[in-house]
Amino acid sequence: MESRILFEKCDDLWKALNDRTELLRREQDDFFSFAECVLMETDEAVRQLKSWTSSHEFCSWEEEVRFFREVKPKFVSRFIYYSRILSLEASVPYAGAKELKKFYEKELNALEYFSAENRDFINYYRRKATYLDMKYFLRFRYDLKVKLAPDLHSYDEKFSTSHDILVAHILANDALEVFFKNKIKNLEKHEVEEIGNRRYLEWTASKAALVELIIALHHTKCLNGGNIELAEVIRWAESSLNIDLGNYHKTIGEIRSRKTERTKFLKMLDGSLNQLFTELDE
Repeated sequence: MESRILFEKCDDLWKALNDRTELLRREQDDFFSFAECVLMETDEAVRQLKSWTSSHEFCSWEEEVRFFREVKPKFVSRFIYYSRILSLEASVPYAGAKELKKFYEKELNALEYFSAENRDFINYYRRKATYLDMKYFLRFRYDLKVKLAPDLHSYDEKFSTSHDILVAHILANDALEVFFKNKIKNLEKHEVEEIGNRRYLEWTASKAALVELIIALHHTKCLNGGNIELAEVIRWAESSLNIDLGNYHKTIGEIRSRKTERTKFLKMLDGSLNQLFTELDE
């Protein structure tokens, strides 16, 4: 087979895979079913590529570089992308928007780690440099002085070069980054909606009653095991209960100056709760 014909067949195969993917997107309502079908279609396409090229002799080294730098990686990157998405979405924790956001941010960080680990080659690839192409993208040739994949010797040398898989990972990670950022964006939007729909609690008893309760909780180390300043607790209560306690030091002084029942609010709570339990026992 002439290399020209091979590239034409590869173009037709890529177009057919894209068409099939769009058809599956319309036909499959369930994401997992869609992703699994695309994964199988992509696997079949990669196998077809392999059958065409494993024994193919390219007319020039430039054509071989073109195949392993441009053609093969886009097919393999799609397989990597859907494999990762399937594995990831199947392990998404059952949690709220905040925790899910952290989950996807962790995946984004993993992509950043990959980029940092392969910074030199990614820079070479994105700048469309070519001076090392004969080392990176020709079969049966690699340079031990450049960074190589640790599992290089497990590759099929008739269908792989030292860096075509790395290009596929770069392309897949580009798509994964978009996926993760969209997930995070939607979760942030959901968080805003949750806050907008949340019904806030307001303190409707007296300010002195709240200060009395806060002092009791703080003194008995009910909050953070006592490892927190009273001023911080006051600010938390003001923010959480939509109230301004003003000069709470003055309020504390007024509570201490009461002639009878300094802790009248706490006693009222005690009496009210005991009355409730008595009524429930009847």
